[in-house]
Amino acid sequence: MFDWLGFKKGLPLWWSFRLNRGSQEDVELIFEGIAHTRMELLQDWTNEYWGHLDRLLDQLHSARTGSGLWDTPDSSLWDRLFAKAMGRANDFTELFLLNGDGTVVFSTYGGHLNALHDETSPIYPGLQHSKGDSAGGKCLFGPYPDPMTLKIGPRSSSFHDKMTLLFIVPIIEEGKWNGALCGRVPNDVLGDLIQRESGHVYPDSGDNYIFMARPGLQRHIVPGTALSRSRFEDRTFTHGENLKDGVTTDWGVVTVKEHTELELMFTDPATGELHPGVANTIRNGSNLFVAFPGYSDYRHIPVIGKGVTFQLPHCPDVWGMMCEGDLEEVYRIRSIGWKLFRVQLPLLLAFGALTAALAFGVVSAGVSPLWIALLLGAFQLLGGFGISAVLHKKGVAPVVSRLQRINRFIRINAEGKGDLTQRLKPDDFAADETRELAKWINNMIDSLEGIMLQVKQAAGEVLLSQQVLNQSADTTAGSTERVSDRIHSMIGSIRSQLKDIDIAKDVVGDMQGTLRVLEEKAKRQISVAHSEVERIGEKMSQISYKVAETNQTIMTFMETTQQIRSVLQVIDEISAQTNLLALNASIEAARVGEHGRGFAVVAGEIRKLADMTRKSTEEIHGTVQLIVRNAQNAFASMEEGTQVVEEGTQLVAAASELLSGASGDDSLKTQIVEEVVELMEKIAAVSMDNRKVSTEVEQHVQELLSDIGGVRHTSNHVEAITGFLQQRVNQFRLTEARRR
Repeated sequence: MFDWLGFKKGLPLWWSFRLNRGSQEDVELIFEGIAHTRMELLQDWTNEYWGHLDRLLDQLHSARTGSGLWDTPDSSLWDRLFAKAMGRANDFTELFLLNGDGTVVFSTYGGHLNALHDETSPIYPGLQHSKGDSAGGKCLFGPYPDPMTLKIGPRSSSFHDKMTLLFIVPIIEEGKWNGALCGRVPNDVLGDLIQRESGHVYPDSGDNYIFMARPGLQRHIVPGTALSRSRFEDRTFTHGENLKDGVTTDWGVVTVKEHTELELMFTDPATGELHPGVANTIRNGSNLFVAFPGYSDYRHIPVIGKGVTFQLPHCPDVWGMMCEGDLEEVYRIRSIGWKLFRVQLPLLLAFGALTAALAFGVVSAGVSPLWIALLLGAFQLLGGFGISAVLHKKGVAPVVSRLQRINRFIRINAEGKGDLTQRLKPDDFAADETRELAKWINNMIDSLEGIMLQVKQAAGEVLLSQQVLNQSADTTAGSTERVSDRIHSMIGSIRSQLKDIDIAKDVVGDMQGTLRVLEEKAKRQISVAHSEVERIGEKMSQISYKVAETNQTIMTFMETTQQIRSVLQVIDEISAQTNLLALNASIEAARVGEHGRGFAVVAGEIRKLADMTRKSTEEIHGTVQLIVRNAQNAFASMEEGTQVVEEGTQLVAAASELLSGASGDDSLKTQIVEEVVELMEKIAAVSMDNRKVSTEVEQHVQELLSDIGGVRHTSNHVEAITGFLQQRVNQFRLTEARRR
C-alpha cells in the first residue's frame, strides 16, 4: 500500500493525501500551469534575445562603409550601437563580433578583444554548427563552462558562476560565412527565469529545473544531466539542506562541487537510475504524476509534478524541464472545514455526555418534571453559549483574522497605488485554505510586479524611442522641406530649359529649311559648273590633240627645210595651211581664256610666219636658216604649251572632283542637320518627361511633408500616452533591482 516509502513514512503521507483527495484535480492544473508558463517564458525570452541580436546586426550592416562588415568600421558608432543593445537586453553580459578567422574584432568587454576562437575554444562546436550549410544558421550554444563569464561578472542574476549560454548569429556575405555576432548570457539566468522565489507556490520544496533530454550538438552530455541551477544549490534557500553543503540520504550525500549544471545527474540514489520523473519525461515527452505515493527524486524524497520536453529556438539540443513539489508540502493543507470539525466534535460529545449525566442525576433525585425542564434548558443555553464561544475563538476568529489580513493586503494593492514589493508570509497562516490563498496571492502579486516592471521598462524605452523619433521627424521634415524647395527650383529650371529647347528647335527647323533651299540652289549651280568644267575638259583635250598635231607638223617642217628649194611649189599651200591652223588655234585659245594666252601668242607667231612665208617665197633661199631657227623656237613654245595644257587638264579634273566633293559635303551637312533636329526632339521629349516626373516628385514630397506632420503629431500623442503610462506605473512601489 505504501510502496517504496514503507509504513512509517508512508502512513502520514497517505493520510494527508486522503484528506486532500478532492484537490488532486486542482494540483494537476497547478503543475500543468507552472510547466506551461515556464516553458512559454523560456521560449519568449529566447526569441526576444534573438531579436536584440538581429536588430543590432541590421544596424551594423546599415552603418558599414565598405562592401564588407569589417571595412573601416566607425568605432564610435559601433560603441553606441552595442551600448544601446546592452541597455535593451539586461541579461547579456557581453556582446562581441568575430571575423571570418574567428578573431574577436569588437567586444563590450575589453579583455576579450583580439582573442582567437579556434579548435581549442569552448565555443568552437557552436561556431561550426553555425557554418553547417552554405547559408549558415543561428545557434544557441550551451550551457558550457567559460571562466571569462565568471570574470566578467553578473548583470541581472544575483547567483553567478562560469556556466554560460551563447547566442551565435552568423554573418553571411556573398553567400559565405564571414564571422558571427555573439551574445553571452550567464546560464544562471535560466534558473532565475523558471524559479521566481517570491512567487513559488510551494516555497518549502518546489523546484523547477532543466535537464538534457536528447543531445543534438553536445553529445557528450548524457540525458538526465542538469542544465540549470537547482534551488537546492543556492545557499540562500533555507528550507532544508542545499546541494553545496550536501543533501543527506540513506545511500550517501548528494552534493555538487562547483555548480549543478553538468555535475548533477537526476538519479534515484537508491537505484542509481534516472528517477521516474525525468526518465518518463525523456521517454514520453511529458510526464504528470500527482497521486500518492509520488516518485523518488535525486534526494530520495517523495515528489510529484509535471515534466515536459522542449527545444528553444535555434538550439540543436532537446531539453527537459521538471516542475516538482514535495508530496508532503503539496498535500500538507488541512482545510478550515476539517479544523472546525475537529473543534466541534469533542465539544459536542462532551456537551452531550454532560447533558445526559445531568438529566440522569436530576431524575434520580426525584425533582419534579418542571424543574428538570428548567434545569436542562438553562444547561443547554449555557452549554451552547460556551460551545459557540470556544468555536469562535478556536475556529472562526483565527480564520476571520487571517482573511482580514488577506483582505487588507488585497485592498491596498487593488486601489491601484499598492506596494508590490510586499508579500504575505505563508508561515503566518495555518496550513489551511488561508495559507493556500496567501501563497497564490503572493504568486499573483509577484507576477503583477514582474509585469509592471516590464511595462515600466518598456514605457521608458518607448519614451526614449519617441523622443528620438521626434528628433528624427523634425530633422526629416527640415530635410524634406529643403528637398521640396530644391525640386521646385529644379522644375523651374526645367521649364526654362524647355523654353530654350523649343527656341532651339525652331532655330534648327529654320536652319534646316534654309539649308535645304541653299542645298537645292547649290546643287543646281554645282551641276552647271560641273557641266562647264566637263566641257572645258573636252576642249582641253582637243587643244592637247591640236598641240600635239602642231608639234608633229613642225617636226615635219623642220625635216623638209633642207628640201625647201625643191618644193617651193608647196610653200604656198603650207603657208595657207599654217595660216588656217593659226586661225583655229587663236579661236581655241580664246575659248580657253587665261590658260590659252600663251598658245594665242604662238598662234599669232604662226600667222606672221605664214604671212612672211607667203610674201617671201622668192626669198626662201636666203632665209632658210632663219626659218629653221624660228621653227626651233616654235617647237620650244609648243612644248611649253603642251605642259600648260596638261596643267589645265589637271586643274579641270580637280575642279570636277571639288565640285563633286562640295555636293557630298552639302549632303553631309543636311544629314547632320537632320540628326540635330532629331536629337533636339528627343531632348525635348526627355525634358517633358523630366518635368512630369519632377512635378510628381514635388507632389509626393508635399504629401511626405504632410505625412511627417502626421507622424510628429502621432508621436507626440504616443509620447503623452507613454508619459501617462509611466505615471500610472510609478504609482506602484516596485523592486527596482528586480529585472524580470
